[in-house]
Amino acid sequence: MDSIDVFSRMSQIEASSNWLIEGHENTERAKKIAAHKEWLKTVTRERPNPNQTYQVAVYIRYFNQTKHENYLEYHVKQFMDTIEMCPKWTLVGIYVDEGLTAPRMESAPEWSRLLNDCMAGKIDLIITQKVSNIAKRLFDAILCSRLLAAQEHPVGIYFISEDLFTLASYYQDDLRDLFFFPDEGSKKLAAGQADSEEAEHD
Repeated sequence: MDSIDVFSRMSQIEASSNWLIEGHENTERAKKIAAHKEWLKTVTRERPNPNQTYQVAVYIRYFNQTKHENYLEYHVKQFMDTIEMCPKWTLVGIYVDEGLTAPRMESAPEWSRLLNDCMAGKIDLIITQKVSNIAKRLFDAILCSRLLAAQEHPVGIYFISEDLFTLASYYQDDLRDLFFFPDEGSKKLAAGQADSEEAEHD
């Protein structure tokens, strides 16, 4: 399986409402994403491996004012057809929240259900169109990414528009940043790291 074919196809999947909100992007966030894309050009890009076994969920933020009749059905079919190109990927489900702007957790029942399924070990890869689909604030998206990556069976998110995979090797140090863990969790994690370092020196 040629990964380029899969991700080229994925990049052609049109976002259901992006054309309506593109002008409302946060300028500072857009600058950070642009800078990150420039940095990514300097590293070997990593994406979910089409030859690796994944339990896949697709998350769609859908706004019902589109230029296509039956757009949601069409959009879902695009995702299903693309995932079928990867025989080792199993589509667990497609989760759809409605809304023009990025959701807050309490107003995104399908995103909340998706996170619960991830915590239950049912999913290890989420595919969604763009970072702003899952959170209003970049911090919230980063926090979700880190919490999912910290699971016993890590869950990755692939953002199509930004071409970002949260479990790429070059993000591993960031994913372990203790700043994003609660105080008790930070203490335990730090203690575990200290024990590990002492064992290495023994």
